[in-house]
Amino acid sequence: MSRTTQDVAPPSDASLTHGLKQRHLSMIALGGVIGAGLFVGSGAGIAAAGPSIVVAYAVSGLLVMLVMRMLGEMSAAYPSSGSFSAHAERAVGPWAGFTAGWAFWVLLCTAVGLEGIAAAKIMTGWLPGTPEWAWVALFMVVFCAANLAAVRNFGEFEFWFAALKVGAIALFLVLGVLAITGILPGTDSPGLTHLTGEGGFLPNGGEGLVIGLLASVFAYGGLETVTIAAAESQDPVRGVASAVRTAMWRIALFYIGSMAVIVTLVPW
Repeated sequence: MSRTTQDVAPPSDASLTHGLKQRHLSMIALGGVIGAGLFVGSGAGIAAAGPSIVVAYAVSGLLVMLVMRMLGEMSAAYPSSGSFSAHAERAVGPWAGFTAGWAFWVLLCTAVGLEGIAAAKIMTGWLPGTPEWAWVALFMVVFCAANLAAVRNFGEFEFWFAALKVGAIALFLVLGVLAITGILPGTDSPGLTHLTGEGGFLPNGGEGLVIGLLASVFAYGGLETVTIAAAESQDPVRGVASAVRTAMWRIALFYIGSMAVIVTLVPW
């Protein structure tokens, strides 16, 4: 059976503005996945799995890496703002693309609401007495305005806000390692006592580890946004490949490293 040129040629969308640079894509990949799942939601995973949450994040990180490598290959070959929904429609059929696209839309609507509430809880902790709903409304207005801006402005917004999150986690990891080793002034090295005490490394057994896996998979959500943004980058093929490749080891370092530091410093 012969294949036509249309079947093999990457589609082009003249209506898209290719204003995203490589640094924008890299930070979108990092910033999209570093959010409430790490800063707030990780507590639920630690409560369920104990110190073995490090294993849960490592296993789910490997799964996410495999998925992103495959999605990155497809997005580099066929850049599209529809990303995986467009790939599903092309490979399986319109019903698959429709289902994947709308399922992702519902997921994002739910996740944005949850992250707005989580961010508001953090702000009310810093500024007691302020209404939580006001913070949620403020965040929604700011983020909606950023997403409705020109794609280049959106890329700059994402770049600098993601840089703040990356910088905060990097500082936390450095201070955490110094505290674990006892180098940080005023701290005593806990050693590995918190990893093996209080019920051991698997305090809730395999069931707790499975629950921790579910929490960790949810925390990795957002990495796929880089393949959606790739269609509006200056060089989609090279951009998405580089962004996926570099983001994987950085996210593994941030997530697995953060969990290791937390459960080593603090009894679960």
